[in-house]
Amino acid sequence: MAQVLVSMQHITKRFGDFYANQDVNLSVHAGEVLALLGENGAGKSTLMSILSGLRQPTSGTLMIKGQPVSFRSPRDATLAGIGMVHQHFMLVQAFTGLENVLLGDELVHHGVLAEKRAQTRIQALADTYHLNVNLNQRVAEMSVGMQQRLEILKTLYRNADIVILDEPTAVLTPQEITSLMEIIHQLTQEGKAVIFISHKLSEIKAIADQCVVIRHGQVIQTLAVNTTDESTLADLMVGRHVSRSLAKPAPQLGTVSLALRHLSVKDHRGIERVHQLDLDVSEGEIVGVAGIDGNGQSELLSALTGMLPASADQFTLNGQDMRHRSPRQFTQQGQAYIPEDRQTVGLILPFTLAENLMGQGFMAAQNYRFGLLNYPLIRAKARQLIQKFDIRTVSEQVPAASLSGGNQQKLIIARELSRHPNLLIAANPTRGLDVGAIEYVHQSILDQRNQGKAVLLVSFELDEILQLADRIVVMHDGEIIGAANPAKITRQELGLLMAGSPVERPEAQSYVTVSERSPRSK
Repeated sequence: MAQVLVSMQHITKRFGDFYANQDVNLSVHAGEVLALLGENGAGKSTLMSILSGLRQPTSGTLMIKGQPVSFRSPRDATLAGIGMVHQHFMLVQAFTGLENVLLGDELVHHGVLAEKRAQTRIQALADTYHLNVNLNQRVAEMSVGMQQRLEILKTLYRNADIVILDEPTAVLTPQEITSLMEIIHQLTQEGKAVIFISHKLSEIKAIADQCVVIRHGQVIQTLAVNTTDESTLADLMVGRHVSRSLAKPAPQLGTVSLALRHLSVKDHRGIERVHQLDLDVSEGEIVGVAGIDGNGQSELLSALTGMLPASADQFTLNGQDMRHRSPRQFTQQGQAYIPEDRQTVGLILPFTLAENLMGQGFMAAQNYRFGLLNYPLIRAKARQLIQKFDIRTVSEQVPAASLSGGNQQKLIIARELSRHPNLLIAANPTRGLDVGAIEYVHQSILDQRNQGKAVLLVSFELDEILQLADRIVVMHDGEIIGAANPAKITRQELGLLMAGSPVERPEAQSYVTVSERSPRSK
């Protein structure tokens, strides 16, 4: 029997009268992947923050390699061989990859930073685990996938035997997910333990040995993954039967809501990332944008919301020219936006839930009384949305930073859908959500379309694109290189298009069109 590397016994964490974790027991062995499954706000991240030294338990015992421990800081946990890759990366954006790995654990020789020796050691680790990271690149310029590989590299550099991965695939492409699974397998082959927090049941089935299901801070069941199906896991997690299919009536197309002709966008460094793009989104349809991260989707979204300037022959929203318009003007024109980065773009974390749900409504006359914001009314509206969208919180007056990642996502979705937009732009809208919440969000997006609204869906989740979209366009290298019928194209064929390769099946040509690419000006 393999050594028990982690044993958490009767762990309770209380905040006032609220129990985030209550009498939790779990253990993980060397060479094992333990999946931690639960709804948003179920207490998974709190439990792992105790194991990684970020928080101390109210009561209970934590044992590492058979010895009782008491962590007062993350440094204590690191020295005990525990490393955690957080859902929201703990990286300094202005630092290089090398500087981030070394930060807090610098290799010093005779009082001087031995940077070359450190880089050699880190690069050797990267090569061993096939972690493709540019150590000399600043984090702000890295893709999300590279940032995650950097976080894993940082953990391994600190000699972690127990690796905690919190929602590690939430924003990764299928290719990056495959690479991550190979890394996890390699870690366990070396006798390390991996705790894998995820809402993606297919990934838990593919990689985990045991699964601990947590609901409302308590362990509901611990079970062997190879003897359990995905439906059972979903039902255990949510506490009810979850429908994983979506009834989608045929689209009833109206007028064109968003029209783009020859749209080009440069990033903040002046490099063109979107080139001569044409796109229409009509009322009553969902257009899905598929593509590997880093192919211009972020810049396209920034241009469509007024956060980056764009040049275009035509850029209209509901018939209005939107060139050189501000983000507020896009909102006033009936656009709502669920951003890909919920913490930086979507929320003001120190503000309360009520204030974040109000958003741009602070300019609306109905939210004022006697010239001052009418906070009783604002809080009452917030409570209604919190209940409707099942946002797990103790109060509408707590800061948004206090919510779990999934509940922060629900907060944004509640705000944007409550605006009753004409055009909804949704970027990875179910990132970090559990299956019950995904079911609700998918139905909410479909309801928008069924009510005659236009929806532009940008997602790295191919299953999400294939399930929701009426029409799929594929972005590669800043251009739309093809379009497909989601009812007929396979996941594999869509993946080929995303990589810039043609679909070879002859019968596929009737539902896949590939654009002639114009010469790219540099």
